[in-house]
Amino acid sequence: MTIASRAKKVTTHTLQEMKHEGEKITMLTSYDYSLAKLVDGAGIDVILVGDSASNVMAGNDTTVPITLDHMIYHAQCVEKAVDRALVVVDMPFGSYQGDSKNALDSAIRIMKETGGHAVKLEGGIEVIDSIKRIMTAGIPVMGHLGLTPQSIYKFGTYTVRAKEDLEATKLLDDAIALENAGCFSIVFEKIPAELAKKVTKSLSIPTIGIGAGPDCDGQVLVLHDMLGITKDFSPRFLRRYANLGEIIDLAVKQYIVDVRSSEFPNEDEKY
Repeated sequence: MTIASRAKKVTTHTLQEMKHEGEKITMLTSYDYSLAKLVDGAGIDVILVGDSASNVMAGNDTTVPITLDHMIYHAQCVEKAVDRALVVVDMPFGSYQGDSKNALDSAIRIMKETGGHAVKLEGGIEVIDSIKRIMTAGIPVMGHLGLTPQSIYKFGTYTVRAKEDLEATKLLDDAIALENAGCFSIVFEKIPAELAKKVTKSLSIPTIGIGAGPDCDGQVLVLHDMLGITKDFSPRFLRRYANLGEIIDLAVKQYIVDVRSSEFPNEDEKY
């Protein structure tokens, strides 16, 4: 029996055990009660209430506009649905970069108001003070390195990060610093697979990849992307496991036809 199958409730300790035993960690995003309940019921290990809600739920071009209040609302909806998975909540842009007290206050709000189990924030050595301050309150922190979408205006593109030696060395240094600061896990986004493999082997904490190759300790995707609900996002790393966008389109069109032809509701569908 695997560690994941034995876990009635996934914790940060569960993830550490899974890394130790070489058992892959599964993680997906969710932003609402209905889908979170399905994802949790299917047996996912970690649900990320991602600031990607800014894109897939609110229609923004970047993750920058989403607020702390928005994130708390989405996390409240998700937490009500979850029985087993570890729920990690993204700290949005502006909620932790200013100073460590602001970071702690934001993290405390997330934990108190949502019932989430951990927070995630982007950045390396530059956010270490915020991470340490958050952890003084006993709040678990997940790191995020590589492509950090909240910094998109700094980099200008969503291309692969850490391809050059200098940036790769910095990523390794940042990862070690995050581990030493007490992070229980780190997400690597859109970095070379060989670099992700090297850094994963250098760390004792689990790594979760998105566009970072197969050798991270786990993988994460945006739920709406892997289900085929979003149609205009097709990076190399994305595998679509369903085409719900097409199914929804056909269902709605059939509903329109049935209503306009008075076929719905029929004799069996009325009181």
